[in-house]
Amino acid sequence: MEAIKVPLVEYGVAKFSLPGQDESGDQHLVCCNQNAILIAAVDGIGHGAEAANAAKAATSILKSGVDQPVISLMEQCHEKLRPTRGVVMSLASIDPMHGMMTWLGIGNVQGALMRNGARKGSVQDTLLLRAGVVGSQLPPLQAAVLPIARGDTLYFVTDGVRNEFALSLSALENPQRAADRILEQYQSGADDALVLVVRLAGINR
Repeated sequence: MEAIKVPLVEYGVAKFSLPGQDESGDQHLVCCNQNAILIAAVDGIGHGAEAANAAKAATSILKSGVDQPVISLMEQCHEKLRPTRGVVMSLASIDPMHGMMTWLGIGNVQGALMRNGARKGSVQDTLLLRAGVVGSQLPPLQAAVLPIARGDTLYFVTDGVRNEFALSLSALENPQRAADRILEQYQSGADDALVLVVRLAGINR
């Protein structure tokens, strides 16, 4: 019996919760099967338990739909999150068989892709963000598709991290060390913050 090839990723995550809050309103998801890798960073509107509950509801919906298109997943989250505060989020779906990534962002969760072997601070692709709130007001959805290869690294950061984080990125830095460093150096301290760093370690061919 032939073993199932599962795409491999290496990732790191770092979080900051505002003092006085029991949990962060910023949540993440990295979920793989043999056909797809789904990656998301979700920022619940506001702070505290209600923001966390909205973000957790979104990640639960996403986790059950790893193989689905990102636009469909965003629409499902929008419908099911209507009773909540809503979220802003960015998500990416990687097709490891064909070496393609589809990504989509609503709100202000920044996304950047650094190619394997790129110069420090040289980010080749950034996610185009569209204004809106998932669960409240969703703009027309249009995902972007781009090639991705082994060793490429995806970064998602919520708005508790300052924009200039991208200037410090290195294609060689360990994902967990990168997440910890970015949070330490670039968190604003004025909001919950999350840094998710995912490196593609293998592609099915």
